[in-house]
Amino acid sequence: MLCTVLGTVLGVLVALYGLFELHYFLRMCLCVVSARFLKKRMHILDTSSVVGLCLTNDIDTLLYHMNNARYLREVDFARVDFYERTSLYRTIRSKGGSVVQGATTIRYRRFIRPFTRFTISSKIVYWDNQSIFMEHRFIGGTDGFIHCIALCRQRVMQCSVEDVMATLLKSGLSLQQPTAMSAGSTKRTAPTTSSTEFLDKAEAGTGGGTLEPAVSLSKPDLPPEVSKWLEWNEISSASLRSEG
Repeated sequence: MLCTVLGTVLGVLVALYGLFELHYFLRMCLCVVSARFLKKRMHILDTSSVVGLCLTNDIDTLLYHMNNARYLREVDFARVDFYERTSLYRTIRSKGGSVVQGATTIRYRRFIRPFTRFTISSKIVYWDNQSIFMEHRFIGGTDGFIHCIALCRQRVMQCSVEDVMATLLKSGLSLQQPTAMSAGSTKRTAPTTSSTEFLDKAEAGTGGGTLEPAVSLSKPDLPPEVSKWLEWNEISSASLRSEG
């Protein structure tokens, strides 16, 4: 009886691994749980970092560096970490929207060797009313060299990106409002100013307190590489439309 049960379980596991990349789904679940419950919350314009390790199932047929396709797979895990810690995905869903990968470009600079640790830094570099542009850098664990850089366009549907980002900028500022301390007391009390009022006062320079310098009140300027990339995307789209 025990052998039958063990054989059945083993058969199910083999079938699951044959039909699905099971460890990918397990790792994705682990990333979500870790980002949501174990890691520190982030402002939407902060840079997140996740640590990776090149294992034997990541290397290519030459057996001495990471497979080119694995870089984009690792970006998936880094992006999920960023989405959860900044509440970006939940904010999009709360506004009735959804998000898909619209485009990706990647540039390789140096091999990542087997059993080498690396860090993926992720940040938003620009957005328009339809898309969010993220940059992901693969940074060597020992020398800090940027082994690879990827630029991704996240297409947001059924809601306005500007609205989503305004919400997240305001909520991020509300977490960094100054606290009041009465004379002779060590008890700190939160201000009564709402996040929207605080944002308006901060922009006008009349907030009555100090803002953390790391917080930006407006979106970044369009980077030149993103501008050229958008131009290439438009040319490609026009070419494909002409064929159809």
